[in-house]
Amino acid sequence: MADVKEYLWKGKDPKRNKTFKGKMEATDERPVEAYLKKRGIINYSIKEKPKDPFENIAFLQPKVETKDVIVWCRQFSTMIDAGLPIIQCLDILSSQAENPTFKKVLKDIKVSVESGNTLAESLKKYPDQFDELFANMVEAGETGGILDTILRRLSEHMEKAAKLKAQVKSAMMYPIITMCVAFIVVMVLLVFVIPVFQDMFAGLGGELPALTQVVVDMSEFAKKNFLFIGVGLAGFIITLKKVYKTEKGHIVIDDLMLSIPVMGMLIRKIAVAKFTRTMGTMLQSGVAILDALEIVAKTAGHKTVEATIYDVRAAISEGRTMADPLEESGVFPSMVCQMISVGEATGALDIMLEKIADFYDDEVDEAVTGMTEMIEPLMMVFLGGTIGTLVVAMYLPIFSMAGAV
Repeated sequence: MADVKEYLWKGKDPKRNKTFKGKMEATDERPVEAYLKKRGIINYSIKEKPKDPFENIAFLQPKVETKDVIVWCRQFSTMIDAGLPIIQCLDILSSQAENPTFKKVLKDIKVSVESGNTLAESLKKYPDQFDELFANMVEAGETGGILDTILRRLSEHMEKAAKLKAQVKSAMMYPIITMCVAFIVVMVLLVFVIPVFQDMFAGLGGELPALTQVVVDMSEFAKKNFLFIGVGLAGFIITLKKVYKTEKGHIVIDDLMLSIPVMGMLIRKIAVAKFTRTMGTMLQSGVAILDALEIVAKTAGHKTVEATIYDVRAAISEGRTMADPLEESGVFPSMVCQMISVGEATGALDIMLEKIADFYDDEVDEAVTGMTEMIEPLMMVFLGGTIGTLVVAMYLPIFSMAGAV
């Protein structure tokens, strides 16, 4: 099979006396010529699109965003629902993809399906774009003949997951930015501003107030070790990231995050929303409960929650219910466990999980809003208090001299 290339064309429409240009994928120039003649384009020129010299350098290529996959899911679902064959759908969608990285992935998937592989098998070759949850749900859709429904559910699931992630990210950005600004301001004051006052105080003579002396000592330390402070801070962040990538480090940090008063409660709510949403979607799609639990555990993103889900899976394989081990873990709220128990008893576990997910999505939204409103004044007090203390420390000797006079 000949390689498909992208051609750029330019020509004139004599009827409208306008020049048009465009691009078209074909194996050679002949289909492009036939297309232009059919449209009545004359005096045309056809050139093969130049290859990107960096196309084989992965880190220079644009990443496939979640929104790209969501749009692809919705379009794919609509096309299948309309009765188009899978290969034709993949052909159309790959040609329409604007992201070059995603375009290449979709073309490879199309070739893989044409070679006799299932869509799920083809998707599993690209775990960065289509995770295990995605591929397994597509496999269930292919097996059950409801691929269009599965793709629609996946797009809805990904949209809600992306919204949840954006909420958490926005909540975390404010304190991080504020702390960075506070650190930079304090370092500027210690390294550049305090020494000016220090020279002035040295000329006056006498003993400095205790608070002023502490600030002056901090300024001296910051000036002498400015580079070491920066390197040490960078080293601490890098070390923390490396520790978090280890199994034990990941578990310890995740457990620690759960114990933080406000943040811990938010993390629990996020974990509940993610677990119930993903589990409910998979069960509705026909994935077996044990397989679903294993996939959900791998995509949990939190080691404590992951261990809890694996315990639930082991309990179910021994004939127990899902609700009991969830209750015993202490990670999931009692109300959630009771609702899951009701879902299991009535045979409507998937529907109950969806309802819990909807409820906790709203809970997370309220928790993020509340945390942001609480953090904002705390950060302002911290920043104002820190800078205010430095300013007061510098003026204390002046106040002392004024009192003596």
